[in-house]
Amino acid sequence: MDITNMMGIWGPGPFASFSLLLIALIVWSLFWKGFAMWHSAKRGDKWWFIAFLLLNTAGILEIIYIFFIAKIPEFRSRLGLG
Repeated sequence: MDITNMMGIWGPGPFASFSLLLIALIVWSLFWKGFAMWHSAKRGDKWWFIAFLLLNTAGILEIIYIFFIAKIPEFRSRLGLG
């Protein structure tokens, strides 16, 4: 049995949907991590920047920072949070 067929990267296999889910999670996490790191650097929040750099939380910590700590107005107004 060839391991490349099992991974689902070069063709359909039992783990093909897992590969797509993993890629989607990576893209989701990188977007929120980059956005949060950019805002924390812009605001001078050195410790938040270091936390985002070292911790991988699938975007959860980053979303909490953006919406509740930094209170970035353009996102809060779109969600009706004030």
